Amino acid sequence: METGRHENIAALLAHPSFKFFRYDIIEPFSVAGPVDRIYNLACPGSPPKYQIDPIHTFKTSIIGGMNLLELAEEKSARILQSSTSEVYGDPDISPQPEDYRGLVNTVGPRACYDEGKRCAETLFHEMHERAGVDTRIARIFNTYGPQMDPEDGHVVSNFIMQAFTGEDLTVYGDGQQTRSFCYIEDMLDALTALMEADEVISSIEDPVNLGNPRGIHDAGTC
Repeated sequence: METGRHENIAALLAHPSFKFFRYDIIEPFSVAGPVDRIYNLACPGSPPKYQIDPIHTFKTSIIGGMNLLELAEEKSARILQSSTSEVYGDPDISPQPEDYRGLVNTVGPRACYDEGKRCAETLFHEMHERAGVDTRIARIFNTYGPQMDPEDGHVVSNFIMQAFTGEDLTVYGDGQQTRSFCYIEDMLDALTALMEADEVISSIEDPVNLGNPRGIHDAGTC
């Protein structure tokens, strides 16, 4: 668990229907019995964390994604990929519709995460088209809420920690950037709705943006 904490699931451990396994999805694995739904939420989303080992971060998205897709194919399970708004790179339009192709950098410091997620989307698309795997792709925007890691490197936690410690608040760029902030409970509802939806406006297998349609200035979040 590179970015998670055991205390986040402490209340579930005694539940008879809950089982916790610690495993690196880069390694092949099998699951006994039927599987109905797979949520692939693996891969650290925190820049300071995923930049510790960028190659492992990239492998988590690609090799890990392939392992879970093969499990979904074997079990005839529906699988959801947690992609990211970072696949749009440094966009020159806002908000970004799903058909926007992005302005990306394949060799930048964030590329291990951004490009890993882009490649994973390709894997999910092709496994649906070629093997008939029932897939969903969620492009998740900035999510915040209780139990955030204070050092995860995202703007909300940065502002809060700077305010608590009496530091100057960092204004990124010229302060005119906007971000789509989504509360964690709303994001969980959206992920569940996407997983269980049988159809959407376009095609259910296409990527779907999940976030807040209203952009908020970074400098205004403090």
